[in-house]
Amino acid sequence: MWDIAIIFLAILSALFAVESEDLFKSIIAFSAMSVFVGILYYVMGAFYASVFQLLVYAGAVTVLFAVTIHMIKRRRTA
Repeated sequence: MWDIAIIFLAILSALFAVESEDLFKSIIAFSAMSVFVGILYYVMGAFYASVFQLLVYAGAVTVLFAVTIHMIKRRRTA
């Protein structure tokens, strides 16, 4: 039962990440989707895949996207 709820939340946040007009909200939704997928891996018993998902996708890729958006906004104002 929990896995169906987690899958639904992951799909919902992925759709919000794609459909959002605001880039910062898209980054937040992408991070939430990555966390939900990591939790789903943990529930399924794939512990190492869960840790990899949380560290790389929810952490590093989200920070990379945020820094990129920050640098793009800085260049437009200069």
